[in-house]
Amino acid sequence: MALENHSTITEFLLLGLSTDPHVQALLFVLFLNIYLLTIMGNLLLLLVIRADSHLHTPMYFFLSHLSFLDLSLSSATVPRMLKDLLSEIKTISVRGCLTQGFFVFITAGTEAFLLSAMAYDRYVAICHPLLYGQMMRKQLCVQLVSGSWGLGFLNALINILLAANLDFCESHTISHYSCEVPSLFPLSCSDVSTNLLVLLCSTLLHGFGTFFPIISSYARIVSTILSISSTSGRSKAFSTCSSHLTAVIFFYGSGFFRYLMPTSGSPLELIFSVQYGVITPMLNPLIYSLKNKEVKAAVRRTLGKYLYMCE
Repeated sequence: MALENHSTITEFLLLGLSTDPHVQALLFVLFLNIYLLTIMGNLLLLLVIRADSHLHTPMYFFLSHLSFLDLSLSSATVPRMLKDLLSEIKTISVRGCLTQGFFVFITAGTEAFLLSAMAYDRYVAICHPLLYGQMMRKQLCVQLVSGSWGLGFLNALINILLAANLDFCESHTISHYSCEVPSLFPLSCSDVSTNLLVLLCSTLLHGFGTFFPIISSYARIVSTILSISSTSGRSKAFSTCSSHLTAVIFFYGSGFFRYLMPTSGSPLELIFSVQYGVITPMLNPLIYSLKNKEVKAAVRRTLGKYLYMCE
């Protein structure tokens, strides 16, 4: 690979979130608890969806993949961050850095496409309830999920292959807790104009290409909800998509801006990264369980069944 032929620097130094040992100890406890909650919440959601036949519907098929993506996205960065918070030397090889960047790219990118597919599912459920089973057939759901993974993989592959051809020959300090592609550009002594252009174009196409269908779906959903005469009917219709809408706001509100803003290592940049890469994967299971009566009922049934088996 061109990486081996050109790079004179073989590893990077990750500055992390803080250099103060006392702050690092507090951050370790905080993010360890967040990561454990992320694992438990998403694994529980996956288990419940698989075990409870009431949740074998298109909406929960998408939600199970969202939980898997959240597990993957968090696991791509948090374990490494926890290790570095306890280490004096916070280095990562160039190859390891690119590998981490690839997994962040593919999981976050796939999640954006999946959220768009989930918005279409909610549109069909609210605007065409009588045709829901016919329109959201299993084959279409599998195609939407496969397409999300395929497009996410393609986007990640293009950007990482371009980054792998960069020369890193002077600065090796990354003002971040993980290796995200934009953080590598200031370290390169090569011309990064092509990389920046491709990243900008892919982010805009990826972001707006997934966000516009969400906006379009919700515009029609709102129009349909407002046409419902009864207050209880409007409330019930809105409750079916409120969890997804909350997840969209959390994810797009931070991830999109992270990849559009200039790389500077600023606190705001780190906050955006922590929000979409660490906090959102923890919150999604809570959002979908606390605001969803079907999930709460399924959790009670599943836990009750396993407790009964253990007696």
